[in-house]
Amino acid sequence: MRYLRVPLLTLFLSVLLLPGRNVAVQAQISAASTQEPDSGSVVCPPGVYTNTPGDCLPLGPSEYLTQLAGSGITLPIQPLPIYPPSRDLNSIDYSYFKVNPKGLPLFNSLSDAEAGHSSGQSIPPGTELLVSYIQRADTSQGVFYQLRSGYWIAGDGGRLAVPVFQGQLFSSTPHNAFGWVLGTIPSYTAPGKENPQTGIFLYHYQIIQIFSTQTADKEVWDMIGPDEWVEAYQVAAVTPRTTPPPGVDTHRWIEVNLQEQTLAVYDNDQLVFATPVATGVDHFWTRPGLFKIYEKKDSETMSGSSLPDRSDYYYIEDVPWTMYYDEARALHGAYWHNKFGYQMSHGCVNMSVGDAHWLYNWAHVGDYVYVYDPSGNTPTDPALFGSGAP
Repeated sequence: MRYLRVPLLTLFLSVLLLPGRNVAVQAQISAASTQEPDSGSVVCPPGVYTNTPGDCLPLGPSEYLTQLAGSGITLPIQPLPIYPPSRDLNSIDYSYFKVNPKGLPLFNSLSDAEAGHSSGQSIPPGTELLVSYIQRADTSQGVFYQLRSGYWIAGDGGRLAVPVFQGQLFSSTPHNAFGWVLGTIPSYTAPGKENPQTGIFLYHYQIIQIFSTQTADKEVWDMIGPDEWVEAYQVAAVTPRTTPPPGVDTHRWIEVNLQEQTLAVYDNDQLVFATPVATGVDHFWTRPGLFKIYEKKDSETMSGSSLPDRSDYYYIEDVPWTMYYDEARALHGAYWHNKFGYQMSHGCVNMSVGDAHWLYNWAHVGDYVYVYDPSGNTPTDPALFGSGAP
């Protein structure tokens, strides 16, 4: 006996398609073909999706990568287009000595210095007394130094080691901000000190990239990597500019940011050099404005005071690589400190000797110097500014 074998699928469909059920089943099939619930959708391959694609869901790794891209981070993170200036720029023809603040008498010869016979001239007391010398003599009467002026002084003070810090040269303008760490600092997993630290420490003058900024607990924080933040005040930052600042009608200028204590150099509208600097302390501010370099001197002796009692008198010999741009205010090398990134001067823009040497070689008389304070904390009233000092 032979049996008729009806496929089970055919039998199932014949039951579904009985009169009265046909319309409902077709509606269910139509809905399923036009809208698929998220739980059954395909997840997009890992990548950055600025617009939601129609054929997959940008979740998981893609969602995280897209969030990072919104902060300017793409993985792997691209390094800054930097390279170091020549170390030879740190070389200088002078040796320096810091004189006792009480001042010292000057002697015409070494024998006079040993005998204590003063020339009648002296270096008066002051807050900063720095001289350059050509030789040192160790005698039975003590240590003496011969100055470049020919006079001798007693070795009452200390020799100075010239700082060798240098900024960075750029092969192209970075797409995001960057800066130098000031001090040794920890990083955090999110903005705000209530968040856990990453366990990573950053070190003095380490250069970092800045992808985003955010305020937390009234403090500004910089995002320096995925889930890594530092306090902005501990970074001397540069935000690259793509067009000249107001009033600059050339494609070549020097820019000094008083809030960040940084200097950036642009040539042909491209960032070519940047470094931390030290500008004027309060009441001896570096004046904001647009200026031009009017004189260059490879060595300069600076002295003076601004207070009636001359208690702030200074005398500094052979200041290297000086570029005057605003009365007595100048861009120049500072061999007497290594606190670039902080306010330190009486109005001038202090740079390391190597950085000042590089800028001196690059700059022309007539080049623009644009000085500004994004915070607005530096006063602009001309009556508050003297002629400036180192």
